[in-house]
Amino acid sequence: MKFTNSNVSKRLPRHAAGFTLIEILLVIVVILMLAAAMVVFVLPQQKGAEKNTTKLMLAQVATALDTYRLNIGHYPNEQEGGLEALTKKPTFENERMGEKWQGPYLKPGTTLDDPWGNKLRYELVAAGAGGDGDNKNALPYKLFSVGPDGQPDTDDDIKYGAEAATAENTGR
Repeated sequence: MKFTNSNVSKRLPRHAAGFTLIEILLVIVVILMLAAAMVVFVLPQQKGAEKNTTKLMLAQVATALDTYRLNIGHYPNEQEGGLEALTKKPTFENERMGEKWQGPYLKPGTTLDDPWGNKLRYELVAAGAGGDGDNKNALPYKLFSVGPDGQPDTDDDIKYGAEAATAENTGR
């Protein structure tokens, strides 16, 4: 019995090299489904992360404001540059006040912008103003971000302090 080379090659199946069009399309569909799932689950997390980042930034600025007050004796006002007084030494009329400035009170490179590119808002509150006379723990300032829409006094504003706690408790 003699085997020839041609008979052996006829019995063994031939394997095609490469992928078929259906296999390639199936892989593309699976990749697109994974990408769609990422968009659905990651984008809402990003929005929550931006709000949390803003809350942390407001807390950091509030700590810097408190340190400024401890050194100077009052919170920065408009004449001193507001929040800018935390990063750059303001010009004081009284030299002794200028010597008390121990800043910068924020880390170098810290921006006073929220994740949406809006400036953080800081306003001093006059004593007895704002209807918080009953609340002795009320801060003497308002510190907030206007939120993603960039408009003040809307539901998406992110506030720091007692004002933020009352807004969360009232469902705002």
